[in-house]
Amino acid sequence: MLKQSLSQKMLQKLSPQQIQLMKLLQIPTATLEQRIKEELEANPALDEGDEEEDFFGDANRAQEDNHTQDEGEEYHESEETEDNYSTEEYSLEEYLSDYMNDDDAGSYKLKGDGYQEEEEKQVPFAVENSFHEYLETQLGLIDLADEREKYIAKQIIGSIDDDGYLRREPIAIIDDLMFAQNIITTEEEVMQVLKKVQTFDPPGVGARDLRECLLLQLKHKMSILPSNAAPLEKKVIITAIKIIELYFEEFSKKHYPKLQRTLGVSELELKYAIDEILKSNPKPASGYEESGAHSVNYIIPDFIIINREGELELTLNSRNAPDLRVNEHYVDMLKEYNINRQNQRTTKKDKEAILFIKQKIDSAKWFIDAIRQRQQTMYTTMYAIMQFQFEYFLTGDDTRLRPMILKDISDVTGLDISTISRVANSKFVQTEFGTKRLKEFFSESLQTDDGSEVSTLEVKKILTDVIGGENKRKPLSDEKLKNILRNKGYNIARRTVAKYREQLNIPVARLRKEL
Repeated sequence: MLKQSLSQKMLQKLSPQQIQLMKLLQIPTATLEQRIKEELEANPALDEGDEEEDFFGDANRAQEDNHTQDEGEEYHESEETEDNYSTEEYSLEEYLSDYMNDDDAGSYKLKGDGYQEEEEKQVPFAVENSFHEYLETQLGLIDLADEREKYIAKQIIGSIDDDGYLRREPIAIIDDLMFAQNIITTEEEVMQVLKKVQTFDPPGVGARDLRECLLLQLKHKMSILPSNAAPLEKKVIITAIKIIELYFEEFSKKHYPKLQRTLGVSELELKYAIDEILKSNPKPASGYEESGAHSVNYIIPDFIIINREGELELTLNSRNAPDLRVNEHYVDMLKEYNINRQNQRTTKKDKEAILFIKQKIDSAKWFIDAIRQRQQTMYTTMYAIMQFQFEYFLTGDDTRLRPMILKDISDVTGLDISTISRVANSKFVQTEFGTKRLKEFFSESLQTDDGSEVSTLEVKKILTDVIGGENKRKPLSDEKLKNILRNKGYNIARRTVAKYREQLNIPVARLRKEL
């Protein structure tokens, strides 16, 4: 049975401008420049400018300007009567009049006293071959039977990943060769060519797993060992090869006493062999990549905090303050249409042009205002964090960090928790003690024996120091670490110690053992 009923609902809908602001808030400074370039390309009414306007003094006025036009206003093309046409003409004239009297419409310079001047520097990139191109250049140095083997070798090289490993099965390479090169081969032939590729530089390239990678590097060391090398040096490498070849599981689990008994070597000899293994590169391609300019990723801080004789000074990175304004050509077009309207009746084509211009100008103003609000929100949030963690920014001592959650900063700033989260996400602050992630300053609280509350970051710092100073021959278990922390006044359980240790990427005691 069908039934009609009335109901009331409260719905919260975000305007396109609010969505745009939220998206801008969560991107870091490094990405902001690209986002602005995209907007400049998409909106011809948005332009780069160099006229200054005080950011903090005009922030409220900019917000008012942003709401002078009704956000919900929509324009529809339809068949209109003469009366409707004249009514819309009037609204356009009113818009033009308001726009011409708007001092901020011509240009925006979103920079204030809180921003540092910074020269726009371009990092020169060296023109270098890729890792795979580097491997291909070595094809001429090996003995290949014919062009067929050359194609197989190229297919193998192309299948090597960025770490230098060949993680594809031979059958997959065989299929690729058959479909792409029309070459029918066998697994045995692929493995024969692979062994030749595995002689390439860097040593270990083309390995199918970590064990093979270490083994290739150790055998390479053995092959280039001079004939007059010391007997002990040769014995160390032979022992290291034997460990990886025959007792890799025992080595990976650090069962050193068992290895010593099985190999029949002294503890010192075993230590030398393991040290030789640890000198190997678990990612053969990393050495080549790190030498290339493109592989260097620089962290661009979003905030800068300077200690001036006990007074902390916060500034936004100048890259957060782009020079943006509304394109003056579009302003001139509006003026021209306004003059034409006074002299003659506006045609439908003129009206469409004016509506297009108005839409683009509004979009430009909304984007500029979103950038302005992004700056203000970021500055307000970081200033609250700086005041909350004042002692840390003054001293750089991790143990001075106070427990701080998103709600604490939300209460101080009056901003929503989700907004604080967006600001803290993927943002960095540059201090005299290094560049830190904003997320690192947020932590839960932990109650000590004397009833005071400390940050869990403080406990993790002490835990790191204790593990760093332990005897690596007899690493401390989680139970012993718990007792040490309790003696220091931090009443936590063993499972909590294990959780913090895992969060710090510190392995269990057995895997921390060294000879």
